[in-house]
Amino acid sequence: MAKRKPTSTHTGAPSTGRATTKKAPTKTKPMTTGASAHRLTHVDAGGSIQMVDVSAKASTARHAVARALLRCTPATRDALLGGTGRKGEAIATAKVAGVLAAKKTGELIPLCHPLALHDVQVDIVAVDDGLQITTTARCTGPTGVEMEAMTAAAVAGLTLYDMGKAAERDMVLDGVQLLEKGGGKTGLWRR
Repeated sequence: MAKRKPTSTHTGAPSTGRATTKKAPTKTKPMTTGASAHRLTHVDAGGSIQMVDVSAKASTARHAVARALLRCTPATRDALLGGTGRKGEAIATAKVAGVLAAKKTGELIPLCHPLALHDVQVDIVAVDDGLQITTTARCTGPTGVEMEAMTAAAVAGLTLYDMGKAAERDMVLDGVQLLEKGGGKTGLWRR
């Protein structure tokens, strides 16, 4: 069977639509140090998976910011932004999907704790390569909201893909990543 040649001019690197220089992630406070820095907390000493016990951790204000990029042609991007696609209002639908996904993260990711979220924001803006999705999740609790923010970004992007696939099937959801997290004993971290 012959390999299909890509018809898209998309590159593999995430983009904000602006020229940027790559910088190393910065931490305002070290996450962990020493031998425990490389220990996977969801794996016990015997190598079995476990849900991390957070019952002794203090509840603190937590937040996380994540981003994803839906790479698509300008025509598809504009149709999604304008709500002129075959499925209708894509941006509002993707925002609602992102919020719902954040609320369901504890059900989707096997070892995530279910969290009572206080706020989830989903912002979608046009960039040169398509649509950039930025999400923010907030709660007060014993564990962070990174997974909720990243799940919101991923599901909002997948929803945009679903809404636009009739116009362009070779769109790419790219660069789902944590940009910032804060709260708890590790403090603030930024990419």
